[in-house]
Amino acid sequence: MSEQTRFILSESDLPHCWYNIAADSPVPPTPVFNPMTQEPVTPDFLSVLFPMELIMQEISTERFIDIPEEVREIYKLWRPTPLLRARRLEKALGTPAHIYYKYEGASPSGSHKSNTAVAQAFYNKIAGTRAMTTETGAGQWGTALSMACRMFEMALEVYMVKVSYQQKPYRRMLMETYGAEVFASPTNRTVYGNDLLKRDPNNPGSLGIAISEAVEVAAASNGSKKYGLGSVLNHVLLHQTVIGEEALLQMDMAGEYPDVVIGCVGGGSNFSGIAFPFVRQNLKEGQRTRLLAVEPTATPSLTQGVYGFDYGDTARMAPIVKMHTLGANFMPPAIHAGGLRYHGMAPQLCALVDAGLISAVAVPQTATFEAALQFAHAEGLVPAPESAHAIRAAIDEALDAKAKDEKRVILFNLSGHGNFDLAAYEAYLSGKLEDCETIIDRDQIARQLPKVNLPSAA
Repeated sequence: MSEQTRFILSESDLPHCWYNIAADSPVPPTPVFNPMTQEPVTPDFLSVLFPMELIMQEISTERFIDIPEEVREIYKLWRPTPLLRARRLEKALGTPAHIYYKYEGASPSGSHKSNTAVAQAFYNKIAGTRAMTTETGAGQWGTALSMACRMFEMALEVYMVKVSYQQKPYRRMLMETYGAEVFASPTNRTVYGNDLLKRDPNNPGSLGIAISEAVEVAAASNGSKKYGLGSVLNHVLLHQTVIGEEALLQMDMAGEYPDVVIGCVGGGSNFSGIAFPFVRQNLKEGQRTRLLAVEPTATPSLTQGVYGFDYGDTARMAPIVKMHTLGANFMPPAIHAGGLRYHGMAPQLCALVDAGLISAVAVPQTATFEAALQFAHAEGLVPAPESAHAIRAAIDEALDAKAKDEKRVILFNLSGHGNFDLAAYEAYLSGKLEDCETIIDRDQIARQLPKVNLPSAA
């Protein structure tokens, strides 16, 4: 075991391929349905939103997919990202556990989202796309795609969940600095947004609503604009696996192997990015690492949602996919972890949870910020509120190891920094932050799910 604290790879160690879990998953892929016809989607339907290269990645079962050199060259601005051992946190907790974290806040946009933003912008650019649309919750995804579109000289419209738009003004300013137009969703720029505002002018918005607006704008553009998604779909999770591939090399440098790998989940991309390569090692190499996805009690889709086919957005324009869902009409509480407020979850991740290969836990908002401060006091980094959910679970694991007096190797993904989230910390420090525990009526959710024509095996 190394006595180092930082484990740094060289540029030559930057992965040449993304890992595709579909090649090794014991769970067969489930069909995706057209939200209007409720029949299986066709490439023509998806091509309204995405370039063909991303569509092919979405349905691919190849184990490894080459990362284009143009993308790798931009990755080199921040990748490989560091792996650090949180020795000071271990000491503060008095735990025999060894805690490691992969720091994705090292990217220019401040989070893991740049890993797929650059890839999506590249594939859109070479396909002739002139402009893109997207949604964002906390602003990490919108920031990342704003940076990527600027690098590839494309315009971008960002529909930012209104409550996050109000809570996180500096995220909006950063997007605008990169050249994006940012709108508080719901807006009066779309048919769907207008309809919602007529019913409730103070609608706080949700990721499902923001997705609907961004999809509507792209679909109405006659091909001049394409849509970029920051999580959930297979190709997005695929691009994030550079995190886990690097982490495997770095844990080898440390002379240890994780007993548990942890990440926060909203749509599932950063957790899948670090966890899927370790799932492969479990399935193919006989490893026994536990994989733990951490969500807020305010939006407990994995821990309390219904596993079934549901719309990907509130207006029911995005494809219908099989996922753990709280229902497309779910209106989440206005918690500060804006990136963890989606009603559903990535289908690939949900299938692995349903199969018992990945576990999930929900944690409350105040306990999450308590863990964030413990981490900041010990390690110096202020984490994003979303990432702090992973820290909460990592600390709980370390304290459990302490209580049992056992060595445990813990690895978590610190998916982004909180430098633009200080209003959330101010609310916590001033005692204004409250826990939001959503009461879920699973029967009601199940009644609202669309009826699709399924083969019996699905």
